Amino acid sequence: MMGAMKRLPLILLAVAALPLVLPARAGADQPRTAECLIPSKPGGAMDLTCKLAQKALHDSPGAPELKLSYLPGGVGAVAWHTLVSQRRSEPNTLVAFSGGSVLNLALGKFGKAEVDDVRWVAAFGADYGMIAVPADSPYRTLGDLVKALRDDPRRVLIGMSGTVGSQDWIKMALLARLAGIDPRKLRFVALEGGGEQFIAMAAGHVQAVSGDTSEALLHAGRGKVRVLAVLSERRLPGELAAVPTAREQGYDVVWPVIRGLWMGPGVPAADYRRWVAAFARMESRPGFAEMRAQAGLYPFSLTGDALNRYVKDAVAGYGRQARQFKLVREH
Repeated sequence: MMGAMKRLPLILLAVAALPLVLPARAGADQPRTAECLIPSKPGGAMDLTCKLAQKALHDSPGAPELKLSYLPGGVGAVAWHTLVSQRRSEPNTLVAFSGGSVLNLALGKFGKAEVDDVRWVAAFGADYGMIAVPADSPYRTLGDLVKALRDDPRRVLIGMSGTVGSQDWIKMALLARLAGIDPRKLRFVALEGGGEQFIAMAAGHVQAVSGDTSEALLHAGRGKVRVLAVLSERRLPGELAAVPTAREQGYDVVWPVIRGLWMGPGVPAADYRRWVAAFARMESRPGFAEMRAQAGLYPFSLTGDALNRYVKDAVAGYGRQARQFKLVREH
């Protein structure tokens, strides 16, 4: 009996220790920090996507602090293959994507990658394509630029993110085709991300940029950039309200660009659902719409399965468009 009583305090101590262990295990489901991987160099819209998520999650109760890191290369291909092959099961690593990433999937620029190779978490904003020149450029309207390109397609160097077949290339190709210009006669400079495009234009290396409105807003306010056209259905509110659409200027080209995040394919289902729910809550918070607007983005919200279906449909649509420009082979 005495031996049993002597052992009793040890048992009580062990039981008392259990509450200290259980919260630590539960805490693994709600990490203090997570990583948002940006598949481009700093300064572009991919950077902006992670920074918006970082700021919005910071204001969401219980959400982890989002740390930013950069993994540029191949306009997203390096980040894609790194996550899919080497970091596929990391439960707290998110990767920024855009409509350009989806286009690259459609064009096969990520190799044999398929939509279902990753887990699509959330899209929480959209912006639009735009065409810009330096503020002191002789081209004051989209018509001025198109006329110069029609007179001599090689006269103007156009900065773009990616190479032939990228969304920046296709935007200019659609405009050129409507103007009766062979897109393949235009002169492009392939750069890595929207930030580099504007740096190159400021340095005089290119005379025009095919990019996105969110990127333009990062630079237009400095008085060094003139946006000639936005590729939206109607004029946009805010700082670009005075900029006419391409459609207004006689070129019916509309190019929306979604912004969001995906995760590796091996992420456990519970962790994936946790992140989908976290972003759904983030987007429903009252202050998020204002944060999104400050980032130069416009309303667009899809999460989880709905986003996965959207991306599949977008890949099919981009594929049809790419075949029109003979960027992919007909099957």
